Amino acid sequence: MTKLAESRRERISRRQIDKFAERRAQLASAALQTLAQLGYARTSLREIAQNSEFSHGVLHYYFSDKEELLTACVQQYEAACVTRYDEIVAAARSAAELRREFSAAMAQTLRTDAPMHRLWYDLRNQSLFTESFRADVLEIDRHREEMIWRVITRYAELGGLAPAPPRRGVRGTGRLFQQALLHQLAGRDEAAAS
Repeated sequence: MTKLAESRRERISRRQIDKFAERRAQLASAALQTLAQLGYARTSLREIAQNSEFSHGVLHYYFSDKEELLTACVQQYEAACVTRYDEIVAAARSAAELRREFSAAMAQTLRTDAPMHRLWYDLRNQSLFTESFRADVLEIDRHREEMIWRVITRYAELGGLAPAPPRRGVRGTGRLFQQALLHQLAGRDEAAAS
């Protein structure tokens, strides 16, 4: 086989892999809405297919089971979530501005993305029972901790302070957010007050 033929074959193979990954991302996006509304336990691949433009067979072709699809959904959402505050951190010129903008963004995500956050906590809980979720949940938790640490260190830098909590101390912030989410879902609008 000539080098040209090998190169063409590699390009075709990469393109097929890219198309496969792109389709998986489309399916995960479509499934997110159903999973976020119904939760893990009440959602089947058939239910996801009924609420999307994709057939049940297509879902099975791209994902071996509901666990794999849910993991892909949450990873996709979290990839955007953990970087959503980076622009605020980079643009802030004072500690007060960072606190104000970060608080407003957190309040906004409570109001607009509550079902998605609820899905994340559902996945975290499922990981206590479903081993296949654990590595992904731990990885996503690590990314969230890094995001919060970026905010804390920038706030301290802008305020001329040293970051107070040890880095692993940021884990408690997830519990605060979960509590605010619960209040928001219960209809207590003060939960999202910035």
